[in-house]
Amino acid sequence: GGSDARSAFLIAGTTTVLALLIGYPTAYAIARLPQKWRTIALVLVVLPFWTNFLIRTYAWIVLLNSEGLLNRALVDIGFISAPLGLLYTPGAVIVGLLYAYLPLVILPVYASVERLDRQLLEAASNLGASRARVFFDITLPLTLPGAMIGAIFVFVPSMGNFVVPELLGGGKTVMVGNLIRDQFLETRDWPFGAVLALFVIALLVLLFALQAYISRRINGRTARA
Repeated sequence: GGSDARSAFLIAGTTTVLALLIGYPTAYAIARLPQKWRTIALVLVVLPFWTNFLIRTYAWIVLLNSEGLLNRALVDIGFISAPLGLLYTPGAVIVGLLYAYLPLVILPVYASVERLDRQLLEAASNLGASRARVFFDITLPLTLPGAMIGAIFVFVPSMGNFVVPELLGGGKTVMVGNLIRDQFLETRDWPFGAVLALFVIALLVLLFALQAYISRRINGRTARA
Protein backbone atom coordinates (compact mmCIF):
# COMPACT_ATOMS: atom_id res chain seq x y z
CA GLY A 1 0.00 0.00 0.00
CA GLY A 2 0.88 3.66 0.19
CA SER A 3 2.41 3.32 3.66
CA ASP A 4 4.65 0.49 2.42
CA ALA A 5 5.84 2.63 -0.50
CA ARG A 6 6.55 5.58 1.82
CA SER A 7 8.42 3.29 4.20
CA ALA A 8 10.48 1.86 1.34
CA PHE A 9 11.39 5.34 0.04
CA LEU A 10 12.23 6.52 3.57
CA ILE A 11 14.50 3.55 4.30
CA ALA A 12 16.22 3.72 0.90
CA GLY A 13 16.61 7.50 1.20
CA THR A 14 18.01 7.30 4.73
CA THR A 15 20.45 4.60 3.65
CA THR A 16 21.57 6.76 0.71
CA VAL A 17 22.10 9.87 2.84
CA LEU A 18 24.09 7.91 5.44
CA ALA A 19 26.14 6.25 2.69
CA LEU A 20 27.04 9.68 1.28
CA LEU A 21 27.87 11.12 4.71
CA ILE A 22 30.19 8.20 5.43
CA GLY A 23 31.37 7.34 1.93
CA TYR A 24 32.31 10.80 0.64
CA PRO A 25 34.83 11.70 3.38
CA THR A 26 36.15 8.14 3.31
CA ALA A 27 36.77 8.32 -0.44
CA TYR A 28 38.31 11.78 -0.09
CA ALA A 29 40.65 10.54 2.65
CA ILE A 30 41.67 7.50 0.59
CA ALA A 31 42.47 9.70 -2.42
CA ARG A 32 44.78 11.76 -0.19
CA LEU A 33 46.79 8.73 0.98
CA PRO A 34 50.18 7.79 -0.50
CA GLN A 35 49.87 5.38 -3.43
CA LYS A 36 50.87 2.28 -1.43
CA TRP A 37 48.35 2.88 1.34
CA ARG A 38 45.72 3.96 -1.19
CA THR A 39 45.81 0.53 -2.84
CA ILE A 40 45.51 -1.23 0.51
CA ALA A 41 42.57 0.98 1.52
CA LEU A 42 40.73 0.29 -1.75
CA VAL A 43 41.25 -3.45 -1.30
CA LEU A 44 39.75 -3.18 2.20
CA VAL A 45 36.75 -1.29 0.76
CA VAL A 46 35.95 -4.02 -1.80
CA LEU A 47 36.89 -6.90 0.52
CA PRO A 48 33.28 -7.51 1.71
CA PHE A 49 32.25 -8.21 -1.92
CA TRP A 50 34.46 -11.30 -1.82
CA THR A 51 32.08 -12.84 0.75
CA ASN A 52 28.63 -14.17 -0.07
CA PHE A 53 25.91 -11.55 0.45
CA LEU A 54 23.73 -13.93 2.50
CA ILE A 55 26.61 -14.80 4.83
CA ARG A 56 27.30 -11.11 5.43
CA THR A 57 23.63 -10.49 6.20
CA TYR A 58 23.44 -13.44 8.60
CA ALA A 59 26.53 -12.04 10.36
CA TRP A 60 24.49 -8.95 11.25
CA ILE A 61 21.86 -11.19 12.85
CA VAL A 62 24.60 -12.59 15.10
CA LEU A 63 25.72 -9.05 15.95
CA LEU A 64 22.30 -7.45 16.51
CA ASN A 65 20.12 -10.07 18.22
CA SER A 66 19.33 -9.79 21.93
CA GLU A 67 22.10 -12.26 22.82
CA GLY A 68 24.43 -10.95 20.13
CA LEU A 69 27.90 -9.47 20.42
CA LEU A 70 26.75 -5.84 20.35
CA ASN A 71 24.14 -6.19 23.10
CA ARG A 72 26.50 -8.29 25.21
CA ALA A 73 29.27 -5.70 24.90
CA LEU A 74 26.91 -2.84 25.84
CA VAL A 75 25.66 -4.75 28.89
CA ASP A 76 29.21 -5.70 29.95
CA ILE A 77 30.44 -2.10 29.92
CA GLY A 78 27.33 -0.98 31.82
CA PHE A 79 26.00 1.22 29.02
CA ILE A 80 22.63 -0.58 29.16
CA SER A 81 21.05 -2.77 31.84
CA ALA A 82 19.04 -5.04 29.53
CA PRO A 83 19.51 -6.08 25.86
CA LEU A 84 18.05 -3.71 23.26
CA GLY A 85 15.65 -4.84 20.56
CA LEU A 86 17.98 -4.02 17.68
CA LEU A 87 17.00 -6.83 15.34
CA TYR A 88 13.84 -6.93 13.19
CA THR A 89 13.54 -3.14 13.09
CA PRO A 90 13.81 -0.58 10.26
CA GLY A 91 17.09 0.51 11.84
CA ALA A 92 18.51 -2.99 11.40
CA VAL A 93 17.41 -2.96 7.76
CA ILE A 94 19.16 0.39 7.20
CA VAL A 95 22.35 -0.93 8.83
CA GLY A 96 22.31 -4.03 6.62
CA LEU A 97 21.68 -2.05 3.43
CA LEU A 98 24.32 0.53 4.37
CA TYR A 99 26.92 -2.16 4.98
CA ALA A 100 26.03 -3.87 1.71
CA TYR A 101 26.13 -0.81 -0.56
CA LEU A 102 28.57 1.62 1.09
CA PRO A 103 31.46 0.61 -1.24
CA LEU A 104 29.26 1.62 -4.20
CA VAL A 105 29.49 5.21 -2.97
CA ILE A 106 33.16 5.17 -2.01
CA LEU A 107 34.45 3.89 -5.37
CA PRO A 108 32.84 6.44 -7.77
CA VAL A 109 33.58 9.33 -5.39
CA TYR A 110 37.19 8.17 -5.12
CA ALA A 111 37.43 8.07 -8.93
CA SER A 112 36.06 11.65 -9.12
CA VAL A 113 38.51 12.95 -6.52
CA GLU A 114 41.36 11.12 -8.22
CA ARG A 115 40.55 12.82 -11.55
CA LEU A 116 40.53 16.33 -10.08
CA ASP A 117 42.87 18.79 -11.77
CA ARG A 118 45.36 19.58 -9.00
CA GLN A 119 46.34 22.80 -10.77
CA LEU A 120 42.87 24.21 -10.11
CA LEU A 121 43.21 23.50 -6.40
CA GLU A 122 46.72 24.97 -6.28
CA ALA A 123 45.63 28.07 -8.20
CA ALA A 124 42.75 28.67 -5.79
CA SER A 125 45.07 28.29 -2.80
CA ASN A 126 47.63 30.63 -4.33
CA LEU A 127 44.90 33.25 -4.82
CA GLY A 128 44.20 33.16 -1.09
CA ALA A 129 41.22 30.81 -0.89
CA SER A 130 40.92 28.90 2.37
CA ARG A 131 40.81 25.10 2.42
CA ALA A 132 37.10 25.20 3.13
CA ARG A 133 36.43 27.52 0.20
CA VAL A 134 38.56 25.41 -2.15
CA PHE A 135 36.57 22.37 -1.12
CA PHE A 136 33.10 23.90 -1.44
CA ASP A 137 33.80 25.97 -4.57
CA ILE A 138 35.95 23.51 -6.56
CA THR A 139 36.27 20.01 -5.10
CA LEU A 140 32.63 19.43 -4.16
CA PRO A 141 31.06 20.67 -7.45
CA LEU A 142 33.56 18.71 -9.58
CA THR A 143 33.05 15.50 -7.60
CA LEU A 144 29.25 15.89 -7.41
CA PRO A 145 28.63 13.66 -10.50
CA GLY A 146 30.56 10.83 -8.84
CA ALA A 147 28.64 11.31 -5.61
CA MET A 148 25.37 11.22 -7.55
CA ILE A 149 26.35 7.97 -9.25
CA GLY A 150 27.15 6.51 -5.84
CA ALA A 151 23.78 7.71 -4.50
CA ILE A 152 21.98 6.02 -7.40
CA PHE A 153 23.95 2.82 -6.85
CA VAL A 154 22.72 2.80 -3.24
CA PHE A 155 19.16 4.11 -3.57
CA VAL A 156 17.85 1.91 -6.39
CA PRO A 157 19.31 -1.42 -5.14
CA SER A 158 18.07 -0.57 -1.63
CA MET A 159 14.57 -0.10 -3.03
CA GLY A 160 14.78 -3.45 -4.80
CA ASN A 161 16.47 -5.46 -2.05
CA PHE A 162 14.33 -8.12 -0.40
CA VAL A 163 16.94 -10.28 1.38
CA VAL A 164 17.95 -7.70 4.01
CA PRO A 165 14.34 -6.71 4.91
CA GLU A 166 13.42 -10.39 5.27
CA LEU A 167 16.40 -11.38 7.42
CA LEU A 168 17.12 -8.21 9.44
CA GLY A 169 13.61 -6.73 9.34
CA GLY A 170 11.84 -9.99 10.10
CA GLY A 171 9.52 -9.48 7.13
CA LYS A 172 7.91 -6.48 8.87
CA THR A 173 9.73 -3.95 6.68
CA VAL A 174 8.53 -4.08 3.08
CA MET A 175 10.66 -2.78 0.24
CA VAL A 176 9.76 -2.70 -3.46
CA GLY A 177 11.81 -5.86 -3.93
CA ASN A 178 9.60 -7.70 -1.44
CA LEU A 179 6.47 -6.50 -3.25
CA ILE A 180 7.80 -7.67 -6.62
CA ARG A 181 8.77 -11.06 -5.24
CA ASP A 182 5.38 -11.51 -3.56
CA GLN A 183 3.52 -10.68 -6.80
CA PHE A 184 5.37 -13.39 -8.71
CA LEU A 185 5.69 -16.10 -6.04
CA GLU A 186 2.70 -15.68 -3.71
CA THR A 187 -0.24 -13.72 -5.13
CA ARG A 188 0.60 -14.78 -8.72
CA ASP A 189 -0.28 -11.31 -9.96
CA TRP A 190 2.41 -11.28 -12.63
CA PRO A 191 1.18 -8.15 -14.48
CA PHE A 192 1.39 -6.04 -11.31
CA GLY A 193 4.77 -7.54 -10.50
CA ALA A 194 5.98 -6.64 -13.98
CA VAL A 195 4.71 -3.06 -13.54
CA LEU A 196 6.60 -2.75 -10.24
CA ALA A 197 9.78 -4.11 -11.85
CA LEU A 198 9.34 -1.67 -14.75
CA PHE A 199 8.94 1.15 -12.22
CA VAL A 200 12.31 0.33 -10.64
CA ILE A 201 13.98 0.25 -14.09
CA ALA A 202 12.33 3.55 -15.09
CA LEU A 203 13.46 5.13 -11.81
CA LEU A 204 17.02 3.99 -12.49
CA VAL A 205 16.98 5.45 -16.02
CA LEU A 206 15.47 8.73 -14.77
CA LEU A 207 18.10 9.12 -12.04
CA PHE A 208 20.95 8.40 -14.46
CA ALA A 209 19.51 10.95 -16.92
CA LEU A 210 19.39 13.52 -14.10
CA GLN A 211 22.98 12.71 -13.15
CA ALA A 212 24.13 13.06 -16.77
CA TYR A 213 22.36 16.43 -17.09
CA ILE A 214 23.94 17.81 -13.91
CA SER A 215 27.33 16.46 -14.96
CA ARG A 216 27.07 18.22 -18.33
CA ARG A 217 26.11 21.49 -16.62
CA ILE A 218 29.09 21.24 -14.25
CA ASN A 219 31.52 20.36 -17.05
CA GLY A 220 30.18 23.21 -19.20
CA ARG A 221 30.56 25.71 -16.37
CA THR A 222 34.10 24.45 -15.69
CA ALA A 223 35.04 24.74 -19.38
CA ARG A 224 33.76 28.36 -19.53
CA ALA A 225 35.71 29.19 -16.39
